[in-house]
Amino acid sequence: MTNELIGVVFMFGITLLLSYPLGKYIAKFFNGEKTFTDFLNPFERFIYRISGIDPNEKMNWKQFLKAMLTINLLWLVYAFFLLIFQDKLPLNPDGNAAQSPDLAFNTAISFLVNCNLQHYSGETGLTYFTQLFVITFLQFVSAATGIAALAGVLNGLKEKTTENLGNFWTLFIKSITRLLLPLSIIAAVLLVFNGTPSSFDGKDTITTLQGDTVQVSRGPAAAMIAIKHIGTNGGGWFGANSAHPLENPNYFTNMLEMIIQVLLPMAMIFAFGFYIKRKKLARVIFGIMTIGMLCLLIPTIISEVYGNPALQKMGLLQPTGAMEGKEVRFGVVASGYWSTVTTIISTGSVNSMHDSFMPMSNLMQLLGMMINAFYGGCGVGILNYLIYIIIAVFISGLMVGRTPEFMGHKVEAREVKIAALVTLLSAFLVKGFTALAAYMVAHHPDIAWSVKPSAWLNNPSYHGFSEMLYEFTSANANNGSGMEGLGDNNIFWNITTGIVLLLARFIPIIGPVAIVGLLANKKHIPESPGTLRTDSWTFGMMTFAVIIVINALSFFPALALGPIAEYFSLK
Repeated sequence: MTNELIGVVFMFGITLLLSYPLGKYIAKFFNGEKTFTDFLNPFERFIYRISGIDPNEKMNWKQFLKAMLTINLLWLVYAFFLLIFQDKLPLNPDGNAAQSPDLAFNTAISFLVNCNLQHYSGETGLTYFTQLFVITFLQFVSAATGIAALAGVLNGLKEKTTENLGNFWTLFIKSITRLLLPLSIIAAVLLVFNGTPSSFDGKDTITTLQGDTVQVSRGPAAAMIAIKHIGTNGGGWFGANSAHPLENPNYFTNMLEMIIQVLLPMAMIFAFGFYIKRKKLARVIFGIMTIGMLCLLIPTIISEVYGNPALQKMGLLQPTGAMEGKEVRFGVVASGYWSTVTTIISTGSVNSMHDSFMPMSNLMQLLGMMINAFYGGCGVGILNYLIYIIIAVFISGLMVGRTPEFMGHKVEAREVKIAALVTLLSAFLVKGFTALAAYMVAHHPDIAWSVKPSAWLNNPSYHGFSEMLYEFTSANANNGSGMEGLGDNNIFWNITTGIVLLLARFIPIIGPVAIVGLLANKKHIPESPGTLRTDSWTFGMMTFAVIIVINALSFFPALALGPIAEYFSLK
């Protein structure tokens, strides 16, 4: 176990060492400063020219959001129709069938919003064509959308008074050409050299050591797996995701995939500080996020190392920890670390099955997604954290009897209302739809939803409730991981989670962009001795307390019915 812990510390340390210079680089190319990737300028100008984009056009917050939402709507329609006609398209050597309209609806939305909630099995539910031209494509553009949204917010915070949040199109394209594409190429090459397939051949037939004949799916997987982690997407080429030996062949690739999925969320925090010249504020945000991550990670590792207390009562020792659902080549500590980082950010990929984790670990996974602001996804992690900052500023202002201010601008009723609505929406979506699913199971078990509610759950009681709660929490957090004991490929789950995915992706982006757009348009107020310093550790801990209180009030009753009750039932 000691070596496994050293491995986790090493992975976190490498991620931190890489994220700091990467954050500085991100701030430079968004700020128009010279970088080593300036050779891409002619290529970017070519894209602007053929797309009819004026890179010098300034956008206020409403124009910025209009551009973002309209192009995302176009991608949704494009993805939906390719998925329902994929059986008639080329690059389908295994003869996979088309997706049903409700499944295509869910899949298209899920990958559009950076969630990658997969209600299909990767290698059998899609063709090579749709894996590349729908899934991989959306993994690039969805991550770039989040990064561009953060860049627009930073443009509003950087200036004393402005209506200009920057040009969405240039921020979006640079996010791909200068950041996502180069990092993905490096990661894909490393994966290929370590055994991840990258060919267009169909299934291969192999003979096992036992003499059995097995067909093994393959395909151009390495490129998709690279962006799935670089862009905090998480959707697997194979149904078992990164627990699959071809998607994650060895301990090196396990380290690589864990590092690159945390890299951009962490780098964005440092880019925040460099770009708006508030490095101390960025350090405080990073510190609070890291404390929050450790508060979730440590109980997870302890829980998985000690294993099931019910088995201990029976005198059955678990010397290697709770290994059910985990890969022997990774062990419980690395699996616990992955389960924590993949749920606090919006990746949602798995190298072990969350359905088999201890109840305490499931509780930590759910809390990570409910908070959704400890590092978070590409760009949107800081946007989510900004909502908590606005609420903390408002409460702190009331406590000291001053008008709340943030970055030299008064925080007034409109901004606070928007922040409150975003936080309330999250709780409403998760608890409201979970209650609906539980009602269907309890009172209408035999109603026709293509699959009857009585067949949704493979686990009864508390754990079954946790599976339904987890599914909607994952959809709401744009995470995509799931407890696979839940039968989710049916009309009910495809439609309901699709609705949650859309609302929970775009409203938490629209909210911060609108807040900053409103703030940036106000008169700048110079700092004075009475100004509340938001870059202090005191305010950082105030924000942390706000995060705890809001999520405890919002989600504790639901958690008490699921993982908490299951935890005490094992005692």
